[in-house]
Amino acid sequence: MAEPLKNLINRTTVRDASRHLQRVWPDFDAHRFETLALAGLETLEFKARARHIAAALAATLPQEFAAAAPIIETALGPPAMDDDLGALRTGDAGLAGWAVWPFAEFVARHGLGDPARALQTLRELTQRFTSEWAVRPFIERHPALAFEVLSAWTRDPNPHVRRLASEGSRPRLPWGLQLKALIEDPTPTLPLLAALQDDPSAYVRRSVANHLNDIARDHPELLARWLEQHLPGASPERRALLRHASRTLVKRGDARVLKAWGLGRRLEGSAQLSLSRRRIVLGERLEISVRLQSASARAQKLVIDYAVHHVKASGAATAKVFKGWTVDLAARGSLDLRKQHPLRPITTRTYHAGRHEVDLRVNGEIVARAFFDLKL
Repeated sequence: MAEPLKNLINRTTVRDASRHLQRVWPDFDAHRFETLALAGLETLEFKARARHIAAALAATLPQEFAAAAPIIETALGPPAMDDDLGALRTGDAGLAGWAVWPFAEFVARHGLGDPARALQTLRELTQRFTSEWAVRPFIERHPALAFEVLSAWTRDPNPHVRRLASEGSRPRLPWGLQLKALIEDPTPTLPLLAALQDDPSAYVRRSVANHLNDIARDHPELLARWLEQHLPGASPERRALLRHASRTLVKRGDARVLKAWGLGRRLEGSAQLSLSRRRIVLGERLEISVRLQSASARAQKLVIDYAVHHVKASGAATAKVFKGWTVDLAARGSLDLRKQHPLRPITTRTYHAGRHEVDLRVNGEIVARAFFDLKL
């Protein structure tokens, strides 16, 4: 069995932090810090552990943030200069990796009264771990200053700082505070994304793609306009970024997004959908078979997805779209496709017995349907 993720923040993490804080600030009360930080630590889950240690830092570092910030920064190890943070570990030179997360939590909680200085500290921390969650309260509470700093970060020589400008301002960052103002109106982040979409770092570009995909969930028309503006003449790297950013709306069959990718045409021909079984028990696999027949004198580029309409406790059903295939259907040609779809219990979905519809979507249009009965 894999080691629980929460164990990445542990007693060694606390003692490493204590050792390096005392190294750079001899007056640091290491004994008190360790007593507070270790008390009940192993009973807590992952994020709660970082916050618990941050509270111990608040009790033992100087109360003035401006005095605490340089101590934290001096305790850090060398910055990461490439795309990989995974290799960072705390060593004799200073703190890095998971040991840095509680320090970012400390800054997010206790630096809001001195935001300019706190953002400087987050810039340093993100080069040894990540500050993507810690920067979000500053965007919420001090948006004008935060966006001025984020804009400057898009030109930073360190890829982790440039990535923070995009990742930290994502409207719906996983594990992070939702930025409701940016969910409502994401336009303040668009200059950041424009500045970073051709970044030399794939790590940075991946963040931009995920950020654009976040926006697309709430503002599909904005992503469609972005594609219409930025896709023509794009480099292979930018095309890959924009394709990843389009994934949600391609699955939804958004007409403007499909058109931007040259996928807006309806299927010229016929499509048949069949299921391997009409009755299936939860935990088994369902084979989905598709046969396409072209009636066109030219080849057709097709994005083919399918949706399973999961039955809810109320008896209603909600559709979940799954990725299928991207194919070139030859002129007057036919194509047979098959896919295994597992129906197994997962933490994010509760299955209910009953008749489930499966629909087939070609370039966003539903072209065929089939049904199966699920038993628990």
